[in-house]
Amino acid sequence: MREALRLVPSPSPEGATALDLDAVNARFEGASAEDVIAWGLETFGESMIMSSSFGAESALMLHLVTRVAPRIPVVFLDTGYLFPETYQFAEELAQRFDLNLKVYSPKLTAARMEALHGRLWDGTEEEIARYGRITKVEPMDRAISELGARAWVAGLRRSQTEFRSSLRHVELQDGTYKIHPILTWSRDDVKRYMVEHDLPYHPLFHYGYRSIGDVHSTSPTTLDQDERDGRYLGSKKECGIHLPRTPEADASLKSSGL
Repeated sequence: MREALRLVPSPSPEGATALDLDAVNARFEGASAEDVIAWGLETFGESMIMSSSFGAESALMLHLVTRVAPRIPVVFLDTGYLFPETYQFAEELAQRFDLNLKVYSPKLTAARMEALHGRLWDGTEEEIARYGRITKVEPMDRAISELGARAWVAGLRRSQTEFRSSLRHVELQDGTYKIHPILTWSRDDVKRYMVEHDLPYHPLFHYGYRSIGDVHSTSPTTLDQDERDGRYLGSKKECGIHLPRTPEADASLKSSGL
């Protein structure tokens, strides 16, 4: 494998080290997804994690990443509102790939959250964002902290949302490096990999669910629709865990007691 990129001094007052992201991303122009993952493993070692929603095509990333990094911690965010088929699919893939699975749930149970705050997913943009902070952002932050993660591998693709269209293979998000091995893959690339490796789709995929989240905010889509049109996550079509936070949003999350 090619030599790992050198760490350069960070201007941060804490005196930590930081990657030269321009150099890193220039290196990955035309690189394979496996090269990106292998670089992450060499650079971050045991402090690299990945996340999986166990959604429609999640078997792809789980297969791809664990071939290079077999014991990488796989963070599964259990919001308490997932489809029964999602829990079953997660168990199936955990056994098939012998995953080092780490399940994280919100500090508030679903019943308590609804009693205190109502059905946030049916509310305004701010209420939907609050729902994401409670059920996904805070548990993911906790996973990063407890697992000592410096880097986080995620299966984002530029074609999925407006926000993701501007991402690079490696970014720094709220102090954690985000690694996106399949960022430039097309729908055809995804299909080709799934077929080549005989990977299973989520059981609901065959019923038109091409992007799968919580029961109350996911619906089937037709082929002429965008795959994320079936996700009711507010105007950004993002649950929040992949969005960088402003200092004000970060302070609000920490002061909320979640």
